[in-house]
Amino acid sequence: MNGNTTHDVPTAMQRSEQLLDSIAQRLHDGTLCARQLGELGEQYAAAWLESQGWQTLDRNWHCRYGELDIVSRDDAGIIVFVEVKTRRTLRYGTPQEAVTSSKQINLRHAAVQWLSDSDHRTPHNGVRFDVITVIVRSGKPLMHHIEGAF
Repeated sequence: MNGNTTHDVPTAMQRSEQLLDSIAQRLHDGTLCARQLGELGEQYAAAWLESQGWQTLDRNWHCRYGELDIVSRDDAGIIVFVEVKTRRTLRYGTPQEAVTSSKQINLRHAAVQWLSDSDHRTPHNGVRFDVITVIVRSGKPLMHHIEGAF
């Protein structure tokens, strides 16, 4: 033997799948409070977007208008402001129904603030607002990506 060993190094796709599976398992913890569930839903959505080739530019960015859950650049170079809504049940309606018109206005104002910040100057091909819903059920979480939601 020459002393060299070959290690099976996971590919980026395998690492991405492992991360998604890990977060999915944690999402099913029935003891999570609503805030923790929401944070894990955002982690799941961000990991899924990255697995699709998107680049995360910012997470949980705050300003006076509220919080931007995820700011990403998609594979077409568009900056996408992603609002994530995670639910265990549809008892009070679908998650996307929580993105009300007043919430949309605040997200637009927050996006302008984010884009105006000199630290966020980056080349892009436009902006868009998406909503990702995560519903925690048995098995894998049910995720729905609504492009250009508003």
